[in-house]
Amino acid sequence: MGTTLHTLKGPRGSTRNRKRIGRGPGSGTGEQSGKGVKGQKARTGHHGARFGFEGGQMPMQRRLPKKGFKNPFREAIFAVNIGAIDERFAAGTVTLAELQTVGLVPRKYTRVKVLGEGEVTKKFVVKADSFSASAKEKIEKSGGRTEVVGA
Repeated sequence: MGTTLHTLKGPRGSTRNRKRIGRGPGSGTGEQSGKGVKGQKARTGHHGARFGFEGGQMPMQRRLPKKGFKNPFREAIFAVNIGAIDERFAAGTVTLAELQTVGLVPRKYTRVKVLGEGEVTKKFVVKADSFSASAKEKIEKSGGRTEVVGA
């Protein structure tokens, strides 16, 4: 017949009967049903206090001062130095996808700014969201071109 879904069983001892709480003194868990004596955790319907609750004491998130501002609409721009581009690429066109392929820009970033740290020895056409003045100058000085893409 073979093994089929309706014939499968767990190994012996893998399933146990549930503990029947509050069923008299002979059960071993009668009277207070293993909940100790009184208190909030012994009460009906108590399934753990809400997150951050400190028993009525002023909770930590209200005691600490509020400070700063985090802009939810901020667009993260990853900075790449022109020297790093020069090391990893032969002359030609450099785009965001190519920078991600060689590992200069993490995949989660969709915008790139090229900075002027390092030297340029090859002729590049660099396509990025923005350029620093020194990066633009170095690229154009070596005979290359800068192109602003995106917003």
